[in-house]
Amino acid sequence: MANAQRVVKALLYSVGITGLGVVLWAAMTPSEAQRKERIKELPCSSPQHQSELRRQNAQVMEILKEAAETNENVARRTWPWVPSNK
Repeated sequence: MANAQRVVKALLYSVGITGLGVVLWAAMTPSEAQRKERIKELPCSSPQHQSELRRQNAQVMEILKEAAETNENVARRTWPWVPSNK
């Protein structure tokens, strides 16, 4: 009987601590408006950064297309943006 009481007490304690954690987590979660505002403030959401990413993606796609059309190992080629290993 004492063991059953200990098990029930431990179970209730565990459920209580878990419930408290869930409540605190929910209380600390930002609202949808705050979340959208934070996303707008990220550096990667600026138009300048977005255009730079588009330019880089276009370069990568161009290189992949060239690599698919040739038998040359393009991984061994020197690239303008990679410092030479001399």
